[in-house]
Amino acid sequence: MSGVNWTGISAIYRFELARFRRTLLTGLLVPVITTTLYFIVFGSAIGSRMSEIDGTPYAAFIVPGLIMLSMFTESIFNASFGIYMPKFTGTIYELQSAPVSALEAVVAYVGAAATKSMSVGLVIFATAHLFVDVPVAHPAMMVGFMVLIAISFCLFGFILGIWAQSFEQLQVIPMLIIMPMTFLGGAFYSIHMLPEPWRSVTLFNPIVYLISGFRWTFFGRGDVAIQFSMAFIAGMLLLCIGVISWMFRTGYRLKK
Repeated sequence: MSGVNWTGISAIYRFELARFRRTLLTGLLVPVITTTLYFIVFGSAIGSRMSEIDGTPYAAFIVPGLIMLSMFTESIFNASFGIYMPKFTGTIYELQSAPVSALEAVVAYVGAAATKSMSVGLVIFATAHLFVDVPVAHPAMMVGFMVLIAISFCLFGFILGIWAQSFEQLQVIPMLIIMPMTFLGGAFYSIHMLPEPWRSVTLFNPIVYLISGFRWTFFGRGDVAIQFSMAFIAGMLLLCIGVISWMFRTGYRLKK
């Protein structure tokens, strides 16, 4: 594709990945330890009392939720931190004056953050196989779903990084909104297990559609129809792209 500054995209992409490689051991070891603890607490303690959900062993049932839980937080953190640091250090103006378009900058930052998030997700998937046999009914769809989730939440994290004016603000939405919504979105249980009216109320949680869709790629069934899950991801992608486009067009919190 002519006119695209692949050199600039590659430079930003490699710079962001270099930061990830410097903390590679910690970045990959933490998900392994966290996954192990979740399996001990949820898989063993709760699984001993609730052996199956919809015909799926409970230990296997929670794997998609574990992967999504980590990918949500990793995607948001990596993307938001990646664009926030240039703002914090003042080097954002070098990026703005460089021969790199807004689209190319977003592709580089989001691409690097999504790569890190995918790496963590695959490490958790591999770690889960040490504890339980996890079938994958639709392998291609599973990978595609992971890519879409990573890109969507990295775009959201990119927006958060531009919006945030302090390190504290970077943590507010992931910790106080995304994390609780994930735990209440069916990561460790089926929403069909909830009594009314809570089952209906849960359907207003957007995370339900993401976790359900991802779980469908594993077991061929989810809490909501896969069409709704795909429609939500498409909507989120378009919304985030629209917001980022507006931010660069207006210079929102990119200029003093």
